[in-house]
Amino acid sequence: MDTPLNSAADAGVYLDQSTSQLQRLMTSATRHGQALQAGEVDHALAWQTALVSQWQRLGSQAGWPAWQAFADYLQDAVQRGLLTLDTLRERGNNDRAHLAAGTPPVLDYDYETVLDGASLRRPTNYRLLRIQAPSGVVVDERKQPFMIIDPRAGHGAGIGGFKPDSQVGVALRAGHPVYFVVFGTEPAPGQTLADVLRTETRFLREVARRHPDAPKPVVVGNCQGGWATLLLAAANPELTGPLVINGAPVDTWGGEVGANPMRYKGGLAGGAVPAVLAADLGGGRFDGAHLVSNFESLNPARNYFGKYYDLYENVDAHRQSFLEFERWWGGYHFTNENEIRWIVEQLFIGNKLSRGEAQLEPGLTVDLRRIKSPIIVFASLGDNITPPAQALNWIADTFTDEHEIRIRGQRIVYMVHEKVGHLGIFVSATVARKEHQELASTLKTIESMAPGLYEMQIEEGDGEPEGPFRVTLHERSIEQLLGSIPNDRDQEHDFAAVAKISDAGMTAYEMLWRPWVKAMVTPALSKALEDLHPGRLSRRLLSDENPMLAWLGPVAASVRARRAPVSKDNPFRQLERSTADAITHAMDRGRQLRDAGDELAFIGLYGNPYLRQVGSSHGRQRVHKTAEELLELPEVQTILNRIDQGDIAAAVIRMLVLLADSRGSVRRDRLERSTQVMTMTEPFASMGMERRGQLIQEQSVIAEFNRDGAVQTLPALLEDEAQRRQALETVYFVLGERSDMEPQSLHTLEQFEQVLGLPAPGRTARPPRTSRTPKKASATARRAPRSRSPQ
Repeated sequence: MDTPLNSAADAGVYLDQSTSQLQRLMTSATRHGQALQAGEVDHALAWQTALVSQWQRLGSQAGWPAWQAFADYLQDAVQRGLLTLDTLRERGNNDRAHLAAGTPPVLDYDYETVLDGASLRRPTNYRLLRIQAPSGVVVDERKQPFMIIDPRAGHGAGIGGFKPDSQVGVALRAGHPVYFVVFGTEPAPGQTLADVLRTETRFLREVARRHPDAPKPVVVGNCQGGWATLLLAAANPELTGPLVINGAPVDTWGGEVGANPMRYKGGLAGGAVPAVLAADLGGGRFDGAHLVSNFESLNPARNYFGKYYDLYENVDAHRQSFLEFERWWGGYHFTNENEIRWIVEQLFIGNKLSRGEAQLEPGLTVDLRRIKSPIIVFASLGDNITPPAQALNWIADTFTDEHEIRIRGQRIVYMVHEKVGHLGIFVSATVARKEHQELASTLKTIESMAPGLYEMQIEEGDGEPEGPFRVTLHERSIEQLLGSIPNDRDQEHDFAAVAKISDAGMTAYEMLWRPWVKAMVTPALSKALEDLHPGRLSRRLLSDENPMLAWLGPVAASVRARRAPVSKDNPFRQLERSTADAITHAMDRGRQLRDAGDELAFIGLYGNPYLRQVGSSHGRQRVHKTAEELLELPEVQTILNRIDQGDIAAAVIRMLVLLADSRGSVRRDRLERSTQVMTMTEPFASMGMERRGQLIQEQSVIAEFNRDGAVQTLPALLEDEAQRRQALETVYFVLGERSDMEPQSLHTLEQFEQVLGLPAPGRTARPPRTSRTPKKASATARRAPRSRSPQ
């Protein structure tokens, strides 16, 4: 273990760290206090207004009308109570039937099994499904297929296709073949995450084999499936098409003081020991019900009261939707001890994937810089399970800056929603109809973009030809990315101390206690602990398995036949709603006090200078290269030495890259025209996606490090006036009308026209069919990367 600072010269470091800790404590207390105060004021005003209104109405109905209103309400309340209890009984019965059927995925679509991981050399409990298109939907086998990986975080699979307006539905309606990766309740004996990776790689190859005339598959990863998708792409950069990462915790130390309390649970629990202990008590299996309980405790007002009151309040209309969601929510799944240990130690405690240190197995280190496919990251400010910092900070940890992203030929697009919660990212119909639909329609054009870091913004289209929404991609720097989301990167040193203490705790547990725990655990004890978990027991008690509820089904059927709902204007019904709001408010205040206490305890424990120094070895970040070092990379030098070599294809791509650079943003209509040029006209159509990608990367590096030389050497790439005119006509087609161009783009275009010696045309040209003609000229000087400011 590292020793703490002990010299007089280090006293200043102690003082700075102590001051930083005190500032975080004060910030935490202030923010939680302000939230509590604001909540109290808002609720007090609403409660007072509601009470005054209700008592005024009761006063105006004094006598028999008030008694009649109360009698009507009482009958309705009893009926709703019986129907709610019967719905919970049906939920328990559904759980039993779902478990007996092997917990199949909760997909809203028919499907067929394409591959079963149990049949592979290293068996796993994963399966690849082909989603069947519903009636009226036509799938084009030549279109880019989608492979969706759902989260394995305690629940079962299928949430990505839970309803018609979903990720699956969006892709099918666009004509894409859709495949879904699901998993069984029990992991295969000895299954590891490396085995899971090999299984998913086999699935991906099978999808590509089935669609030889289509581009590489799009891989969609939801939550825990998001980092699994990154692992898959980093290990197989040649197999994957664009990656869509939704609400995925990749940099698990990220967050903001005063918010995101779930990230403190590991430190306050003592690190990885509780998860490994739970797996040992489960006989080598970690019960997913523990994870679901953690999610529920994050918002007790909603999960322990609110969702049940919403059912009770409108049981006639919400019964079916409640049962459908609860079938997924209660479908608990297991992971092996080595799987959960890897997840906890490598991700949630160690944060090693973000820092380039994660190892799936000895000799297999995961480096996210190996990914070549475009990456689209979807996060939300309303997500308190995976806050934007956890979804996006890995970009800053993986790459030196946006210049390195461009040098490596990578395209990373991120989008931050204003308010949707974690589950809403996957199940919200509104999000599916807007964000997921626009993401899917933009994927085909992103691969034609110049490498770099972009923010996607989706706005109302105002009746434009593009459709109901206007999509723009704004080039961003990593500094702008980090500054656009709530973030406190200095606090990550506290989590490094957690990682170090967790390692020490695991060593002590394995040496002193684990042999005794394993010796005491029997299959009967593991089964008893599983059955007695509150999540399961509460559902079993409210099911036909409980003989004391034998009367409930017939009584509920009779109530439905004689249902007499009361008007929502009934004052006693409104008083009930106000009382429910008060209970929710009280539980929210309790949760805020709990979260504040957890955060203050965490900062006080792990944020002190001593433990920060203890954890310093675990907090080291990847050593990034400077701009000068990036310039001297052999691959950069090789490309710059060929600045005056190329043909009309290189010239067109170079001009488009320079124009995109001058604007700082890209509209989807221009991207679509660029994609049309790159895929339907020669010489691009016949050169293949890999060669086009390589050409775009090379010309992006030239534009990045030597913009002036990139412009001045354009004539060397074009043999004669005819080729120069063809190249400019192609660029005109992509840009559209000159009157619709930004001033910076127009200035850059005029530079092209001047250096090529061609006047501006009077109208927009059509894209020509061109041919390659290599030509050489003298090289120009090189320089360091430029500072790029988007519009």
